Amino acid sequence: MGVPFADSPRPTLGVEWEIALVDRTTRDLSNTAAEVLGAVGGLADKPRVTKELLRNTVEFVTGICDNVGEAIDDLSETMSLVRRAADPLGVDLMCAGTHPFAQWSTQLITRTPHYDELIERTQWWGRQMLIWGVHVHVGISSKEKVFPILNALLLKYPHLLALSASSPMWTGVDTGYASNRALMFQQLPTAGLPFQFENWTQFEGYVDDQLTTGVIDNLGGLHWDIRPAPRWGTIEVRVCDGISSLTELSALVALIHCLVVYLDERLDAGETLPSMQPWHVQENKWRAARYGIDAEVILGADNSERLVTDDLNDLLEKLTPTAVRLGCADELARVADIPRRGASYQRQRKVAAATGGDLRAVVGSLVNELDT
Repeated sequence: MGVPFADSPRPTLGVEWEIALVDRTTRDLSNTAAEVLGAVGGLADKPRVTKELLRNTVEFVTGICDNVGEAIDDLSETMSLVRRAADPLGVDLMCAGTHPFAQWSTQLITRTPHYDELIERTQWWGRQMLIWGVHVHVGISSKEKVFPILNALLLKYPHLLALSASSPMWTGVDTGYASNRALMFQQLPTAGLPFQFENWTQFEGYVDDQLTTGVIDNLGGLHWDIRPAPRWGTIEVRVCDGISSLTELSALVALIHCLVVYLDERLDAGETLPSMQPWHVQENKWRAARYGIDAEVILGADNSERLVTDDLNDLLEKLTPTAVRLGCADELARVADIPRRGASYQRQRKVAAATGGDLRAVVGSLVNELDT
């Protein structure tokens, strides 16, 4: 079957930021999304905030933006609106890949036919998806570019995951991982790393197989870490854990925007984009999830390896001219601040250590970070 792709004439940008609702007193998750969204509806005609699978979560969604600054301004406006709605309910906002101590068994599901079917199918694993992430859409001018760019992006997968890793703790236990979310989410049947198709026609054949055999009933059922979004004419990068602060969000959105545009421009220049063996891509995902910014990652098909932060420095230098053209040079430069400051998973562990293991204090620090 054919899969139409809504070509984007310019590299537009869209961001989806999943936000957890937490009780101001107990710091546990608060299943009050319906009440918060109801209050938001009374404050604005068309708020850019939506419901999610769990009733402890809302999602901020930008419009179609031209640059990072526009997207961040959009998200900041939505955050202010949601805070106004949540404050009288005794609810604070927080973002991380996981909540440090909440129990998945006490969370409530948003009842829709889609979510009901998802839980019926995925059962125990689906009910445990107490996780949050960030999704970044970048416009692509032609469907024929999608998989060359997607396959090349996989070489930088560990960089994005290591920088955003924010889920070291799960149900009150330090997992030893920087990103427990990344490895949990891939347990769902259509989640995890994408297949590396050579072209759009191969992807169309795959989609036909999945629809015919009932694996999915629409393209939205493909929950890959990086995926085409044909309806919007974008590549959607879903690698990142929930990003804990607005400043870090702006930095990582800039990195993703610049990466996609840089690769797109190389295609236009007639270059062949790099790719890497699927087994190396899989190993890099695990290393970044386990070790975060201390991961030594595989750089390419030649099996060379390097500390992810060392390679990041060269990558930022390479992308700086693209960032200047896209108007996000300042935001891209802030990427280098993340290792210097400590990634979110490191900051959470530092708070836990300083407070004798008080995970409520960890939540409090995440709440305080959100709009910094």
